[in-house]
Amino acid sequence: MKRTIKISVAALGAAMLATGSVAAIQDYPMVGGAAMYPTKNIVENAVNSKDHTTLVAAVKAAGLVDTLMGPGPFTVFAPTNGAFAKLPAGTVETLVKPENKGTLTSILTYHVVAGRLSAADLARNAKMHKGKAVLTTVNGGKITVTKGPMNSWWVGDAKGGKSKITIADVNQSNGVIHVVDTVLMP
Repeated sequence: MKRTIKISVAALGAAMLATGSVAAIQDYPMVGGAAMYPTKNIVENAVNSKDHTTLVAAVKAAGLVDTLMGPGPFTVFAPTNGAFAKLPAGTVETLVKPENKGTLTSILTYHVVAGRLSAADLARNAKMHKGKAVLTTVNGGKITVTKGPMNSWWVGDAKGGKSKITIADVNQSNGVIHVVDTVLMP
């Protein structure tokens, strides 16, 4: 005997909301265990990511919250907590001190490019320039985006460091975030 279960659309919707399934259905990217909504700005989304608590604290210490909540658009290469943990011991604690605000601001704005650059835009730019997309950051420095093994994309900094883009195209109302696994240094 075949058994039929009837579920109301309202009950199904409520269950999906309660479990966070709506984000998956809407195809919102998940970053740090939280859905990233394209209707929210960079800061509004970043504060919900468990993987970006250090970045959020640094943005607050540098006084960049209002800027990153502004209209932009911005492309942000957002280092994870793990990226900050790769820095020498005590570096983050030193950088967030008020007397180091200038240095912290310089490092953070080195992760930001004016405009909205999707992964496809970065790939197109790299293809047009012999495999390297050289971008000018908000702090005036240069970063280089290149394709790596297994279709991965990497961001190179002025010190010769490399950071892998682990999650691309996290769209925001005022730009786009590409999650990276290493802090870029100007």
